[in-house]
Amino acid sequence: MAAIGSSVGLGNIWKFPYMIGTGGGSAFMLVYLICVLAVGLPILIAELTLGRMGRQGPIETLVDLGRRYSGRAIWGLVGCVGVLAAVLILSFYSVVAGWSLAYIPKLLTGGMSGLSGAETGKAFNDFLADPLALTFWHALFMLLTIIPVARGIQSGIEKAVVWMMPLLFALLVVLCIYAGIEGDFTAGMVYLFKPDFGAVTWDVVLAATGQAFFSLSIGLGTMLAYGAYLPGGVSIPRTSVVIVFAAILTAVLAGAAIFPIVFANGLNPSEGPGLVFVTLTVAFGAMPGGAIFGAVFFVLLAIAALTSSVSLLEPIVAAFAGRVRLSRSALAWIGGIVAWVLGFLTLFSFNIWSDVHPLGGTRTWFDWIDFLTSNILLPLGGVMLALFAGWVVTRQDSVAAVGFESPFFYSLWRILVRVVAPIGVVAAVVSNFF
Repeated sequence: MAAIGSSVGLGNIWKFPYMIGTGGGSAFMLVYLICVLAVGLPILIAELTLGRMGRQGPIETLVDLGRRYSGRAIWGLVGCVGVLAAVLILSFYSVVAGWSLAYIPKLLTGGMSGLSGAETGKAFNDFLADPLALTFWHALFMLLTIIPVARGIQSGIEKAVVWMMPLLFALLVVLCIYAGIEGDFTAGMVYLFKPDFGAVTWDVVLAATGQAFFSLSIGLGTMLAYGAYLPGGVSIPRTSVVIVFAAILTAVLAGAAIFPIVFANGLNPSEGPGLVFVTLTVAFGAMPGGAIFGAVFFVLLAIAALTSSVSLLEPIVAAFAGRVRLSRSALAWIGGIVAWVLGFLTLFSFNIWSDVHPLGGTRTWFDWIDFLTSNILLPLGGVMLALFAGWVVTRQDSVAAVGFESPFFYSLWRILVRVVAPIGVVAAVVSNFF
């Protein structure tokens, strides 16, 4: 459930629908599914397997396995890359996730009712321009992230995700029913599922590859950490398929909840990042019961963000547990506070530092942190984990550790993790520089 929570986050509910909108509708969906199965799933299986083989934090696991299979501890640097990426991503993730918390009372009190698109856009921009408001919601969200991680796996993370994940899916289903009744359900479904192969361009393929890779939380060390807690009798391939299925299902349900409402109100499905915070608030504000269901939507968004932020903090804590003389609780608070402080680079990028471009050009601090993590650190970590699992770990140990029941499926996974997945990720990375 924790691993599913890691995969089901803002990337599925906030980012995925607007990427469908800007990527050609159902064409993006089709390519995304292929990329998830060919790139995301093999690396996810590899990361969970290495985590269970090492039974330690991300760095120590790769140090020990690197020594065992190659005689080199330098593989631990891959774990360091993942931990660094987790800290940086958590720093801006908390800021963005705080927006969803802020919009719950905005919708619930009717503050967004009856507004036009221009008015909701102005309200959103005014909100981003207020550093004090952003700081409050950033701090509240980080606090909600730290508490379950500080309490540990069984009494903290497990208890949190056991009720949060079912609630998340229940809210999604409720919103889909609402969209089917109040929205243009037929137009939404056609947009999601009717193939338009003419819209499949190289840019769409690359965007779908990146979304498949990053929406599954691979390359961060998160799945290394969760794999370390996975009991020996649990099937890693089956667990991975369940995680991938849940991530895909959430993304599809999010689209099914959003696009009927968008089309019913004559709004633009390719609005981009503002699809949720600007476009949907117009729709909810104009529909019967929209204030309540709009608030429910942002509760859903906050829960999805929280389960992912917990998984970002966990590998940071796991990396230092046992290496320093501090309790798990202390490590969670230190890691969370460090990420919270770094988050001000992102927070101020939307207001008082919006004109600051650290390395020239047009990128703000937030843009550079996002670029570094999304386009360099995460792909680098994912590729190195795939190569380690596919080429460094011996075939004999790999067969036993992965646990495929069928030799055919093991051989297929080995081809994907050794060749297809690395090539796909490298192609997506290189394309960002040209």
